[in-house]
Amino acid sequence: MPVRPARPVVLALLGPTGSGKSALAMRIAERSPVELVSVDSAQVYRGMDIGTAKPSAAEQAAVRHHLIDLREPEDSYSAGEFLRDARAAIADILARGRVPLLVGGTMLYFRALFRGIAELPPADLALRAALDARAVAEGWPALHAELAARDPAAAARIHPNDAQRIQRALELLALGVGTLDAAWQASSLPAASDFDWRIACLEPADRKALHQRLADRLEAMLALGFVDEVRELVARGTLDAESPSLRAVGYRQLLAFCEGRDSLEGARDKALFATRQLAKRQLTWLRSAGLLPDG
Repeated sequence: MPVRPARPVVLALLGPTGSGKSALAMRIAERSPVELVSVDSAQVYRGMDIGTAKPSAAEQAAVRHHLIDLREPEDSYSAGEFLRDARAAIADILARGRVPLLVGGTMLYFRALFRGIAELPPADLALRAALDARAVAEGWPALHAELAARDPAAAARIHPNDAQRIQRALELLALGVGTLDAAWQASSLPAASDFDWRIACLEPADRKALHQRLADRLEAMLALGFVDEVRELVARGTLDAESPSLRAVGYRQLLAFCEGRDSLEGARDKALFATRQLAKRQLTWLRSAGLLPDG
């Protein structure tokens, strides 16, 4: 019987924001023949460096990074595009005899890699604006209740306060894709199952210590010029609160300050709260995916 060739090894380092993934990945790269593949939905945008904790020019010179600075902030970037780009980057790294190390915290992208993804219609900005207006008037839990009536299976997977996922689900229903499960089956892109995945996850042992690290990191970002970075994005004249790039945690809150809708202190507090909530969602996903123990 012919021996089936071994699948190439691909490394993945996951964890919540602020857990030290990037620093650990750089230390690994100093000792091993790896190249880093960013799994971050905000680092794909040019000009968004400070608020995304993007690797510095020196770090990128020391270790080759992939899937950074792929798009202008005005552009959208889907999980399907990420899946294709990641597979191409992995193939390129392997072809040169190196080992890919995927590192980041965008769990939707990791889900696409590990489980596949449906290639769904792109964002409809007018429809999203209408849903946002309804949410202001009715609240996201009310829209979640509407989702539960129209697609119970999707609603069961989405928290009533998860505005982004509720909005996307209702948007897709309005665009006529049917239920989300039906859309998945009709237009799925396969998982990257032709690799031998070696997965490691960072789980902070002390939640309070993680929260303090997130607070310290935000203060460091502000000291480095995070507000000026957002102002430069606004000055382009082509971006607003509905732009996919400026919906990223931290950018959305500082945008409100730059547009005069909030104080700097208020925007900072909201950004820190949103970052902590992001870390919580990331840990929840890792546990639900069986990559971290419950509890």
